[in-house]
Amino acid sequence: MKRFIAILLTLSLISSFCAVSVSAAEEDAPDLSYAVASDLHFNFPDDELEWFSEDPIYGYANRRAAMENESGLIIDEFLNQCAEDDNIQFVLIAGDLADNGKGDYTEHVAVAEKLEAFEAETGKSVYVIPGNHDVCNPSEEDDTDLARFMEIYADFGYDKALTRDLPYASYTADLGEKYRLIALDSNDPSKSTEDGMNDHKVQWVIDQAELAYEEGRYPILMMHHNLLDHMPMQRVLSHDFIIRNHKQTAEKWADAGIKLVFSGHEHCSDATSYTTAKGNVISDFATTSLTMYPLQYRYIEMREETITYEAKTIDKIDTDALKEMIPDYTDEQLAEMNKGLNAFAKQFLKNGVEWRLERGFQDEQLGIKPGDIYYDLVRDAVDALNDVLNMPLYGEGSAQELGRTYGIEIPDSEYKDGWDVATELVAAHYAGCEDYPLSGRDVTILLRTVSIILKTELAYVDSLTLTQAATALIAASNGTDQFVFLENYVLGLGYGPISPGEYFLLALLSPILMSFANDDEVDDNNGVLDGYGNNDTSENIKDNFVSTLNEIIKSLLYIIKFIFKGFEVMG
Repeated sequence: MKRFIAILLTLSLISSFCAVSVSAAEEDAPDLSYAVASDLHFNFPDDELEWFSEDPIYGYANRRAAMENESGLIIDEFLNQCAEDDNIQFVLIAGDLADNGKGDYTEHVAVAEKLEAFEAETGKSVYVIPGNHDVCNPSEEDDTDLARFMEIYADFGYDKALTRDLPYASYTADLGEKYRLIALDSNDPSKSTEDGMNDHKVQWVIDQAELAYEEGRYPILMMHHNLLDHMPMQRVLSHDFIIRNHKQTAEKWADAGIKLVFSGHEHCSDATSYTTAKGNVISDFATTSLTMYPLQYRYIEMREETITYEAKTIDKIDTDALKEMIPDYTDEQLAEMNKGLNAFAKQFLKNGVEWRLERGFQDEQLGIKPGDIYYDLVRDAVDALNDVLNMPLYGEGSAQELGRTYGIEIPDSEYKDGWDVATELVAAHYAGCEDYPLSGRDVTILLRTVSIILKTELAYVDSLTLTQAATALIAASNGTDQFVFLENYVLGLGYGPISPGEYFLLALLSPILMSFANDDEVDDNNGVLDGYGNNDTSENIKDNFVSTLNEIIKSLLYIIKFIFKGFEVMG
């Protein structure tokens, strides 16, 4: 009898333990979990490889550094991962589904077929929105207008829509039991990259957010263009990637109850938050191009109190299928891909960016033209810049050796040449969580390497000419806003007065340094934010006040420094 009672007690304890475990697991389960990708840029593969440099592995890297031939296989692997992950309930794609989608609707058909097969196999719904590569005002038979786009992707949001905002390709759809997707068409089909935002679209989002709350749901916004800055001075340096009046719009949308925005377009992995005067926080997650380093997409889990996000990577494709499509691929190339596609994609990007930047310092990019007073000086500097960046950094005949003859010490590192450093900064921006301050080793290597040309090619130029050329160069290429920002940025780091030559070099390199050097405090790839159920804004209001006060003080200090100390170059 005692043994029987003991058995019953044991079974009871086991049953209670299992019940508690199940209850805890159910309590921890997210309300919603899904994947977000952007900028698929699907291309039909070429018949053969086109080579842009002599590198035997990465020489086919194009100026966009996008893995065009591999794009279809990368998309296949992304969908395979989403299919195999039981936690992923939905898939969101924030535009630029096809690279040449504007002028070739058949690329869209190919992407839609992949998505259709995924939905049929998994039962998981896919929701898409157009990007600037997807639609246009048609002039040719194969062009894709908004109507054709919505017809091709009818199964991926449009036929499931609760509301539509015609003639635009915007719609809403429910996600799970608690959330509602607001899919916003942020494009202008008549433009190349600029946004097509207007007062109607801004208000439509607000109306849909309010309707979602009335019906007991939390709104999540997806659009192609960025809502917030994802690099210093994005509004100036990369103005076509962020919507116009972005801060005013962020203020309105956040106060309408939108906490979460997914965007693409910039091809970077970056998370940025904005706090309104009322203490409401809205976060914009720019997601990297799926088919370009770092080949990432996002995995999101939604709970009442928290939003958890994680970056996931594509690290393999079917290289046998790639070889069958394009026999030009060598065994060495495929072997490097099979070692790890992400590492391959990074070097592919670095090669492509170098090829582009070497040719990017052209007259039209620099904002100069023959006949300009500083034309010859800038062209000489750019030619010298390319030469010094191509020099080996270390060893015999290196930039380090040459620099020492002029008292310029280039720190030791693993970098091969100046381009290796510059493209590393670019790659870090795309991958997210970049931290390369002007005072750090990597940027120091780049600046000191480039400064060699002041002692060699530009030694003949007087200080006043360098100063005036730098000012004219910045104003012509990126506007006076960047001129003020560059001065503020350097002074803020405590550089004090800088030489006219250094100022001129910063003017030449500022697009790289200002674009890719620093990040904000929000973790770009993996982190936790407050969920929609967390509505205590008191701390946010206090933090916002302190932050605003600090900015005012910094600006006043800058004005005082500028007036009473200033730059040596301004004297």
